[in-house]
Amino acid sequence: MFQRIPTKKSDNSKYYAVLGVGKGASPDELKKAYRKAAIKNHPDKGGDPEKFKELAHAFQILSDPKKREIYDKYGEDALKEGAGSGDAGLNPFDILDSLFGGAGGNPFGGCGSSRDFRRQKKEEHVEKTSHPLKVTLEDLYNGATKKVNTSRNVVCRNCKGTGSKTGSSSRCAECLGSGRTNLIRQLGPNMIQQIQSVCSGCGGSGETIREEDKCGQCKGQKLLHEKKVWEVVVDKGMKHGQKITLQGGYNEAHKKATEDVVFVLQLKEHPEFKRKGDDLFLERTLSLTEALCGFQFSLTHLDGRQLLIKSKPGEIVKPGQFKAINDEGMPHYQRPFEKGRLYLHFTVDFPKSGSLTMDRCDAIEDILPPRAAVMFTDMELDECEETTMIDVNIEDKMRKEEEQQEETKLEDEGPRVQCNQQ
Repeated sequence: MFQRIPTKKSDNSKYYAVLGVGKGASPDELKKAYRKAAIKNHPDKGGDPEKFKELAHAFQILSDPKKREIYDKYGEDALKEGAGSGDAGLNPFDILDSLFGGAGGNPFGGCGSSRDFRRQKKEEHVEKTSHPLKVTLEDLYNGATKKVNTSRNVVCRNCKGTGSKTGSSSRCAECLGSGRTNLIRQLGPNMIQQIQSVCSGCGGSGETIREEDKCGQCKGQKLLHEKKVWEVVVDKGMKHGQKITLQGGYNEAHKKATEDVVFVLQLKEHPEFKRKGDDLFLERTLSLTEALCGFQFSLTHLDGRQLLIKSKPGEIVKPGQFKAINDEGMPHYQRPFEKGRLYLHFTVDFPKSGSLTMDRCDAIEDILPPRAAVMFTDMELDECEETTMIDVNIEDKMRKEEEQQEETKLEDEGPRVQCNQQ
């Protein structure tokens, strides 16, 4: 078969630049440069897959004497037009494998090719099973060790996970070893639905064991169900929703790695303290006398300590005012000797009913700042109409007004009339 060689020369330096070598590089230099760059950019090492493929393509061309000669003379376009490109179905992993002794080489050490390495990484992918773990604010403040009962699957020690007494099995006749079967359902004329499901004959394993050869302990299931008690350490300062991972030792699968178990902290609401970040908030109601004349009370903290909380002499606390105490908040996670703040939010409880005698009013006026001096002449008082204030529930009043407005709106709209067509 004849091939057309282009007369116009195109770029013939790109592939050398990709490998980081000069045009006069020897085959050994090309191989060394490619191996170094390919390992650096290998997808299994977190490298760029596109760069990895580009390196493989450049090395495939330059490592072939005929292709390299065409590339050096006529450039990349000559290869694209069919003058010996020959890279259909290029597999960059196979090219790298060939430099490490075929199926026995591994660029990351040990035995096995890079393809084996990728397969091994996939098989060793560790699953994680999550369990909620309820904790109190005291647990997160002081730290705690919780015992949690769970159930898990473990490989049968009696048959070493084979499921049989002799260790032998045969391929499932129903699924032909695939572990899955296809069910075809007729939905209508010329319309069918194909559903794939786990094979009922082998339970998805692809293998069957003769009834008389099944392990007496696991009954051929290869795994056993057992209870497990975990000791979960909750560190000081941990937060709601934070995860604690215990590596390995959970569900085991035949010829696969064990699962990690993850406990997710679920904080129970505290009756007094509220947490925001590493700060604690506490609501406290003072009487009017305490707000004006001073107060003191003891507070039981999350670690059982008694804190004396008191105002300064002569200090007046306003309704809605916040006060803060340094280093009495939550411990910082992994830095438990550093703590946030404890905020106290004060509300003032005014007398709800009753009245004061004039003598008490006069005594209070002697202590409190004077009222605004508003003087009226007798003529001005005669011109004013005296009023009387009553107690009202404004929310109840607004609700009744809304109901009345809705009724009025319905009355204005009137009944709807439909005309019947004759």
